[in-house]
Amino acid sequence: MAKRTHTTDLGSIACQDLGELGAGKEGWLIDNPNLLCALDTHAIALANRSLIVTLGWSDSDDSKVKIRPELSPIEAEYISAIEWLVFDEIRVIAIGTSCGYLLLFSLDGHLIHKQFIHPGRVLKLRVRGTKRDLIQETSSEEVCVVMQGVIARFDGSEIQNMLQQWHHDTNSRFWDRKPRNQDNDEFGNSYGRLSYQLWNVSKYGSCADAAISGIMPPPLMELQSSQRYFCAVTVGDDAVISAFRLSEDKSRSLVGAILSKVVPVTFSTISSFSKMIWRSEQKAPRKSNVKPQPFARASPLTSLKDFPRKGEKLTLSPSGTLAAITDSLGRILLLDTQALVVVRLWKGYRDASCLFMEMLVNKDNNVASSSSYYDEPVKSDYCLCLAIHAPRKGIIEIWQMRTGPRLRTIRCAKGSKILQPTYRFGSSIASSPYVPLEVFLLNGDSGQISVLNRTLL
Repeated sequence: MAKRTHTTDLGSIACQDLGELGAGKEGWLIDNPNLLCALDTHAIALANRSLIVTLGWSDSDDSKVKIRPELSPIEAEYISAIEWLVFDEIRVIAIGTSCGYLLLFSLDGHLIHKQFIHPGRVLKLRVRGTKRDLIQETSSEEVCVVMQGVIARFDGSEIQNMLQQWHHDTNSRFWDRKPRNQDNDEFGNSYGRLSYQLWNVSKYGSCADAAISGIMPPPLMELQSSQRYFCAVTVGDDAVISAFRLSEDKSRSLVGAILSKVVPVTFSTISSFSKMIWRSEQKAPRKSNVKPQPFARASPLTSLKDFPRKGEKLTLSPSGTLAAITDSLGRILLLDTQALVVVRLWKGYRDASCLFMEMLVNKDNNVASSSSYYDEPVKSDYCLCLAIHAPRKGIIEIWQMRTGPRLRTIRCAKGSKILQPTYRFGSSIASSPYVPLEVFLLNGDSGQISVLNRTLL
């Protein structure tokens, strides 16, 4: 009987260019906390503090690019987050820095856009979206910048419009030798500044990770509001789990809106009266530097504090209704982000990593092996699962959501890491055949990359 395999090899990323990132040493992929990875469907980007290397793993793909961003040596700036942005034929690399900047690079290494977000280190770049279908009433695509106690949200359509304009201008310059004159901003960008929303979510302490799980209903007193509200989940040292209602409106509340009108007038009156008494000299106004964008309203919803447990990493399901959270005590909590209730708990998984995936769990359904186009699996044939990588045990476990059994245990080599391709921006029209959510396995010592099989046969 042939040995059953649970992974399919795709190729290898082993090359000399990875030597600058530490490749060749045992455990280089997982032991270096400054080494960052981001995966696309056919390429991977790896970065340390000052260098980015992008490469494919197929035999026919020889494209390898090195990118060295211009970082501030005075402030000891370094790369702290990396992610792909994929819009149909447009693919770019997004990085966040320790000084609060967002940079977009083309695949040939040219800087497309640079923008300051907020003072502080960028912890993570999250790219996600929900398409409108029978379950989701609205569609939302976004890029979130997660910082310590701060979340910034960019609308995916605005980034797409900017990149399409850049792509069009790049192709036009290829045919037209006379470049067009364009107005550049303070960073040299030709396409202006991207608008974004900014929230302070540090009420329960600085967060180690955070995510916007989706759109949520407004509070009872603001049912008639035209503003959208988002639900944010954070994890950190002081609070294992915290949840906030994020408003697009920068005003604090109805009372805050009244006070924002009354207090300035009162203060102005008192100030004028004191000047009249003390005959203080009026100084000329000073020119102030560009200030960070003001925060929008973030209302706390709930918080779970369980000292000495600390929240470490957070992973969202595709719809955003579930979140897998790892903590410092080797536990994994499955959070219902709509009810804000922990619905499942695993113990004994120190240093674990979690990713959601979709699998064909019906053994009687052989649609995956059928050659007929109409027999290809559809979205309803797949079941949502959670892949848990336990590096200390050297295994990957796949559990059916929400309360299903463990479906599979996969042995993996030491020095491996599980990865997932970034969300691909696009239209709400469902593609055929349906492409399920997959999990990839990268063996750092051998450079071999494989995908977890999505069938139980």
